[in-house]
Amino acid sequence: MLITTAIDYTNGAPHIGHAYEKVLADVLARYQRLCGHECYFLTGVDQHGQKVQQTAEKEGIHPATFAKKKTRLFLNLWKKLGVDYDGWAETTDDRHKACVQRILSDLKDKGELYKKGYQGHYSVRQEQFLTDRDRDESGNFGPEWGEVVEIEEENWYFRLSAHSAWLKDFITQQEDSVIPSFRRNELLGALERSGDQDLCISRPKERLRWGIEIPFDTGFVTYVWFDALINYASFAGYLAADSAGLPDFGKLWPADGSPTPLHIIGKDILVPAHGIYWLCMLHAMGFPDSQMPRLLVHGWWNIKGEKMSKSLGNVVDPDQLADRFGVDAVRYYLVRDIVTGRDSDFDPERLVMLYNQELANELGNLCNRALNMTARFCYGICRTSHEATSAELALRESLESSTAAYRSAMDAWDTAAALKAINAHVTHCNAYTEQNKPWELAKDEAKKADLERVLAHLVESLAHLTVLLSPILPEPATRLAHQLRREDLLQLKLGELYWGLIGDGHETGKPKPVFPKIVIEEEA
Repeated sequence: MLITTAIDYTNGAPHIGHAYEKVLADVLARYQRLCGHECYFLTGVDQHGQKVQQTAEKEGIHPATFAKKKTRLFLNLWKKLGVDYDGWAETTDDRHKACVQRILSDLKDKGELYKKGYQGHYSVRQEQFLTDRDRDESGNFGPEWGEVVEIEEENWYFRLSAHSAWLKDFITQQEDSVIPSFRRNELLGALERSGDQDLCISRPKERLRWGIEIPFDTGFVTYVWFDALINYASFAGYLAADSAGLPDFGKLWPADGSPTPLHIIGKDILVPAHGIYWLCMLHAMGFPDSQMPRLLVHGWWNIKGEKMSKSLGNVVDPDQLADRFGVDAVRYYLVRDIVTGRDSDFDPERLVMLYNQELANELGNLCNRALNMTARFCYGICRTSHEATSAELALRESLESSTAAYRSAMDAWDTAAALKAINAHVTHCNAYTEQNKPWELAKDEAKKADLERVLAHLVESLAHLTVLLSPILPEPATRLAHQLRREDLLQLKLGELYWGLIGDGHETGKPKPVFPKIVIEEEA
C-alpha cells in the first residue's frame, strides 16, 4: 500500500499543520505494517514556482540554494518527530523532471494539451489565473488571492474540461474516493460550480525560469501545481528506469484490486488542485478508475476558532513545541485531540492535560503497578497458571473489546477513537487494580496466588497495550517492550496477539518511568 502526503512548499516554514499531516501519515503507515501489510510512505517538498524564485531573488541567492536551505528545515523536523518515511520527494530531482517531461510529451501527443493566448487577471500568491467566478460579492478579488495583476501572454493548456464529466461520475459512484464523506460532497459541489474550464500548465520563461522546462516548447516552464502533483507518481517509480533507484511502481500502485494509494491532504488544497487537477491528470494519463488514489482530507488546527496565519501572528512552530513538551507529547496530542477530517483548536494546556492524564497518570500508573509490584513482590517473575476469576475474565473481555474498537477506528483512519479505545482498557486495568489491591494481598502469604494472578493480568495487559500503542508512540513502546523483556513484541502483527503473550515463569525487567509528567514552571 502506498501512503502519500501533500508535499510541503519550500517558500514557507514548517508549522503545526505540516507536523500533524506527517505524524498522521506516519501513524497510519506504521499501523498498516502492524496489520501485516506492506506499506510505502512517501512525502517530500515542492521546490519550484514563482514565489520561490521571487523570495530567492530578494535574498540574493539562487532559487536552488534557497530551496535546499528550506528543505533542510523540513527534513530536520521530520527526523525530530520520528516521522519514518520510506521515500523522499524533491521536485528538483532529475528523475522527477524526466517523468514530468515525458508525461507532458505523452499528453501533447494524445491531444490533451493545446496552446492559446490569454489576457486577464493573475494571482501572484496562488500562482494561478483568475476568472470572474473568483471575485467576491462586491466584484473584487478577495485578500486570499494576494497581489492580483493583469497579464497578456500565450501559454499551454491542459484539457481539464474534457475530464470533468468523468470526474463527477467517479466521485459520485466511489464512496471512498474522498474521506470523510462530507469532504466528498464538498468536492462534488465544487465540480458543479467550476464549469468547463481548462488548466493553464505553463509559464513563459521571461516571467518565470524556476521550473521544469516544457520539452516541446523550451520557452516555457511547467506550472508549479502541474509539476508538483506528479511527484506522487514519479517518486513511486512511475515511468522510471530500473536503474533509477525508485520503487516498483506496479507494487505500490496496483491495478489488480489491491488497496489504491491513500493520499493525505489538508482541506484547503482539496479544491481544485488534488481533488480536480490531479485526478483528471491521472485520467488523461490513462489511469483507470481502479487505480485512482483515495483522498483522506484532514481539517485545520485553529487558534480560538481562527485559522493560523503569519498575519495574525498565531502560527505554532512544531519544532519549538517538541523542545518544550517533548516529542512523545506532541505526537500523542496531534493524533489524539483532532478527529480526522474535522478542524480542532490547538491548545497547549490540553496538550499537557491529555499527556499528563492519559499517559503519565493513567498508563504510567498501570506501568508502575504492573512492573514495580511484580519486581517488588514476585521477584519479577510472572505466574500465569492460576485460574481466572470473574474479575479477570471481565478484564480479558475489556482487552478484547478495546482491541476490536482500536482496530475498527484505525481501519477508518480515526486515530482519536483508536486512542480512546486504548485508554478504555487502561482505565479498566486501573480500576481492577484498585478493587484487588495487590499491595494489600502482598501482606498475606496465604493470598500469594491471588497476588500473582492479579499482577500477571496487569503485565499481560501491558504487553498488549505496548503493541497497540506502537504506531502512535514507537519510542515509548520500544522502552516498554524492553522493560517487559519482550523486545520481540514489536515484531508481532495485530492478528498474532493472543492472551498468553507473557508465559508462566517469565521474568520482567527493571522498571523505569516511560511517561514522565510534564511540569510547567510558572513565570515569575
